[in-house]
Amino acid sequence: MDSRYSKMNYRRCGDSGLMLPEVSLGLWHNFGKNSDYGNMKEMILTAFDNGITYFDLANNYGPGPGEAERNFGKILREELLSHRHELLIATKAGYTMWDGPYGDFGSRKYLMASIDESLERIGLSYVDIFYHHRMDKNTPLEETMGALEDIVRSGKALYVGLSNYDGPTLKKAAGILSSRHVPFIVNQNRYSIFDRSIEKNGLLNATASLRKGLVCFSPLAQGLLTNRYLKGIPADSRVRTDGRFLKEKDITEGKLTRIRSLNEMALSKGMSLAEMALAWVLSHSEVTSVIVGASKASQIIDDVKAISFKRLGDDEIKAIDDIVFPEKNDD
Repeated sequence: MDSRYSKMNYRRCGDSGLMLPEVSLGLWHNFGKNSDYGNMKEMILTAFDNGITYFDLANNYGPGPGEAERNFGKILREELLSHRHELLIATKAGYTMWDGPYGDFGSRKYLMASIDESLERIGLSYVDIFYHHRMDKNTPLEETMGALEDIVRSGKALYVGLSNYDGPTLKKAAGILSSRHVPFIVNQNRYSIFDRSIEKNGLLNATASLRKGLVCFSPLAQGLLTNRYLKGIPADSRVRTDGRFLKEKDITEGKLTRIRSLNEMALSKGMSLAEMALAWVLSHSEVTSVIVGASKASQIIDDVKAISFKRLGDDEIKAIDDIVFPEKNDD
């Protein structure tokens, strides 16, 4: 589809030469062994046809560790191999992938084995970005960064990234990678109207000062920033069916009230709540791209609509903060 690139905006990733789409597709939950293959393929092709070139994987994504990489690799071979150079394919390692002491965190042994296994599952000789997925206080930072260096030197990744780091650790890691001339260009962290952790742990400021890209996942706060929770907690929601990451005890009546107020604000501006939530993240100059998840192709099309809205102004961002943090307005 020749028009795909006119449907998407692209932002430079930090001070690198790489451009990322404002909306990217994450393959965390809905590309596993129990997912319908035809639906997975439709989502990938819909994403690409709408200008989404960045596909975000990790070694343990599924469900079923490795299954998302396998399924994506099959779709790539069957449908998109001729477009390989138009795609940005990223994967990560850092969380538990296999049993024993060498199957998670940041040791050289784990990272070197993981990149080889990921490439085999996807069916590629290299990925565009390889991330270390989380900080590891028990492994010397020099060891983890040295493994990332060698992965690039071996041609198995074009760029490296860091995920779920805080600001101070990011700066230390960036110093090591810079001294070794490793193309570290991007970090990835959770960020949404409800989750401001990167503002508190120094990551957002570090991103700007280091001139690195920032890719944000969970911009819809696990679905809270959609219309699904306006009438309460749905019976088929992730809270009720999974509960590992979004817990029912955290969805208080106060939070539901905030969600409804945010929805009213979005509607007053001609947006859905989800569109406003994505626009909020993209209104921050530090952000390069937002990663969305989806269970069907129509959701991807809806998410891409968010780029058509102008960025939120300071007054609008303050109005959102007043809704989310009403205690700040108390005397």
